[in-house]
Amino acid sequence: MKKKITIPRAIGYGITDIMGGGAFTIIAAWLMYYYTTFVGLTPVEGASIIAIARFVDAIVSLSIGSITDNFYKFKLGRKFGRRRFFLLIGSPLMATYVLLWFTGMNYWYYLISYLLFEIVMALVLIPWETLPSEMTKDFNERTKLSTARMFMSGTGVFLATFVPGRLIAYFGEDNAYAYFINAVFFAILFAICIFISYKVTWEKKLTPEQEREFIAQSSKQKSFKDTLKTIADVLKEYGTTLKIKSFRKHLAIYLLSFTAKDVFNAVFVYFCVFALSISSSLAADLLSLSIIGVPITLVAGFLMIKVGPSNLYKISYSLMLICLGAFYTVYVTKPDSMVTILFIIAAIYQVGRAILDFTPWNVFPFIPDIDEIVTRQRREGLFAAVMTFARKSSVALATFCVGLILQWGGFVAGQKTQTPEAVHTIVYTLAIGASVLLIGALLVVFSFKLNKDTHKILVNEIERLKNNGSKLKVDSKTKSVVENLTGFKYEDVWHNNESEIKSAKVKSAL
Repeated sequence: MKKKITIPRAIGYGITDIMGGGAFTIIAAWLMYYYTTFVGLTPVEGASIIAIARFVDAIVSLSIGSITDNFYKFKLGRKFGRRRFFLLIGSPLMATYVLLWFTGMNYWYYLISYLLFEIVMALVLIPWETLPSEMTKDFNERTKLSTARMFMSGTGVFLATFVPGRLIAYFGEDNAYAYFINAVFFAILFAICIFISYKVTWEKKLTPEQEREFIAQSSKQKSFKDTLKTIADVLKEYGTTLKIKSFRKHLAIYLLSFTAKDVFNAVFVYFCVFALSISSSLAADLLSLSIIGVPITLVAGFLMIKVGPSNLYKISYSLMLICLGAFYTVYVTKPDSMVTILFIIAAIYQVGRAILDFTPWNVFPFIPDIDEIVTRQRREGLFAAVMTFARKSSVALATFCVGLILQWGGFVAGQKTQTPEAVHTIVYTLAIGASVLLIGALLVVFSFKLNKDTHKILVNEIERLKNNGSKLKVDSKTKSVVENLTGFKYEDVWHNNESEIKSAKVKSAL
């Protein structure tokens, strides 16, 4: 009997993104500021910790996707699930988050502790992100799961800005203890959320034949040479994901837009404190307007079905670009009602940001369907790992570049005021750097064609072919959709009848 995706179950799945959205928001908005203000690291040292850890983690993440895809080979995978097992062990490992927020340690302590937490997050998020594809194939049900996910992510983003702001206001601007208490609170919250997701989700059951094949494969002894060949084959397989046209475009949109958000988050507190001369707790209050993203996520879920992802992207990026220009205008003019204006701009920005966060991971569950018509495989873990690798690599590079730019611009760690050159560097990084990246994403959006209608056509064609439908009898619209989404000629997908394909090519030649 098919399990239903109810609202409570969708929320139970999505609640893990309180960790995904919350932890990344705290790290992006506060960690480098914490390093340069309370730990005494330079901007380059602080940025290098985040960059190195995320780059190493990005490499590790590649193996996690393949491991989860094949985890049924092991008894643990068959007992707890090849995806859900990692949620079960990841829940108590959230305690590693607290290690980031101790003062008085050296550079290597902060690097290792942050690297450890990044790996733990990858162990949870990569298999968790594949679960919508495991739980249902229906576009609306997947949208329900993704909407619940982004609703909870928006809640996490709000908590990640509101709670630190209240703690900073209570303990004082110069008290690092606020950050430690914040870490303890969130570590406990993250652990509870992940365990709930483990309890309410499920995975597709293997057929008896697939289960026997997994067991047989796991019993084979491999030589060192075979192991090296397996690693090479896995890396080659990761490369094949980029052959899917829709995934290439999806990845470009995702990386450009999220990196723009990262640049904004990395320098916004600096922008408020040093360019606008307002407190870090007020900066936190401005960021906490992310609460607007919670109801906006519900609206975005409705619009995802009605207008499609491309139009959502356009709305999001346009709003954010307008707000970046408005923040720069406030800096230049310093109006009398500056704080009120900042709250208005920040509120509108958070509307765009919420849609930006919502859309890519709502689109992602449909990418493996496009891949299936090409490869006849379900490779959700592989695609999730590639996305995670690319995302972490890009944010590592972006964070390090921000650190370099701030130090090159003359920023001095621990100083209450900065030189005009340093302030200008902060302002231009926020306004120009983030805008250029958003414009790049917007340009790619105009050629992105995956939506509810084209996905339905694709899935119907997969089902027809699975039921031994002839590739020679495909209608022209379906053929066009398949070719546009995959980037392959129709004759080159679903290789189940080579003689039929050869026959078609001979007829076309005649």
